[in-house]
Amino acid sequence: MENKKMCLALFSGSLDKLTAAGVILSGAVADDMDVDVYILLQAARAFKKEIASNKDEIMLAENPHLRNEFFESLRRLNVKEWQDFFKDAKSISNVKFHVCGLAGKIWGGEKLDDFIDIADDIVGIGEYITAAQEADVHLFI
Repeated sequence: MENKKMCLALFSGSLDKLTAAGVILSGAVADDMDVDVYILLQAARAFKKEIASNKDEIMLAENPHLRNEFFESLRRLNVKEWQDFFKDAKSISNVKFHVCGLAGKIWGGEKLDDFIDIADDIVGIGEYITAAQEADVHLFI
């Protein structure tokens, strides 16, 4: 039997939503799903190498004043950072990360090397639309 497919559209580049996407991605991988993650608009900024490596650059989407409390809770609960969720999922399953070409350009990312190492390619929005239509599960975060 063929694995089910998930299409995860990652619009937000906020720390809380990136972490939530990582948890969801881990669950999908544990359920043997093939996952295509499309990095859209603000998420493309978070995936840029110089942003992803600087924790001070990424805020919480809602209640930004709770940022330090969020970080402390992650440390206390020994929860991985968002990038580690993504790297681990990619290393053990069929997970692909696609950066939207326009989104990348908005934030100065013109080539694949501008983004963190888990990014597989830069694509047009049509590829995302097709993947969403063909997926068994489609989520937009």
